[in-house]
Amino acid sequence: MVRLSAVIITFNEARNIARCIDSLAGIADEIVVVDSNSTDDTANICHEKGVRFIVHDFEGYIQQKNFALKQASNNYLLSLDADEALSEELKTSIRTVKTQWTHDAYAMNRLTNYCGKWVRHGGWYPDRKVRLFKRAAGQWGGINPHDEFLLSTGTSLGFLRGDLLHYSYYTKTDHLRQIDRFSELGAKALFDFGKKSGPFKMTYKPIARFFKHYIFQAGFLDGATGWTIAWNSAIGVYKKYRWLYEWEKGKRS
Repeated sequence: MVRLSAVIITFNEARNIARCIDSLAGIADEIVVVDSNSTDDTANICHEKGVRFIVHDFEGYIQQKNFALKQASNNYLLSLDADEALSEELKTSIRTVKTQWTHDAYAMNRLTNYCGKWVRHGGWYPDRKVRLFKRAAGQWGGINPHDEFLLSTGTSLGFLRGDLLHYSYYTKTDHLRQIDRFSELGAKALFDFGKKSGPFKMTYKPIARFFKHYIFQAGFLDGATGWTIAWNSAIGVYKKYRWLYEWEKGKRS
């Protein structure tokens, strides 16, 4: 049986981190938490749970997750966000893989809880993620704040039954607060890549995003929750391109 390290990055996750850590009982042989100078009770909870707790200044989601991987002692890794937890079926799948590891990396479906409701449409499910892998299988990449695990050439990928439970937002205010943060980070990443914005993009991209989530990906099947998610997603796209436009014009530093 392989020895598995679970790695988690945190910043002010006192509301979520205990659930995440508890779901790893009997699964992870080591749990490493890399924290970005939390000011809430995150550190105390982690110390009470007996995990390895490392403080590291935040440089970006991608950079933080790659740093966390390097802190793990084992070559078989499970990467989680603090607001995620393993379902019972997923735990069973991971236990099986630990005794019969046949691929370099494994993907799983992520099921998101939005204000108390599990969301199964609008592009939110199945939200397939690669989270279980050998150390040499790849690294975190993408464009901040939307990280993804990029597999090395020739890497074999398997799939695990069961859901990664994602407790995303407890209130609509939580969602809007993250939209503000992510739109700024996303605009900065686009600006660094030399991308451009303008009135046309600020108009059509939010509209396209709304119709994508609500109509084409059947978000309407989630009722009022589907509408809220699609609408807020469109707002986030508008804000991102608004930020980018203002940076281009030198209105923001």
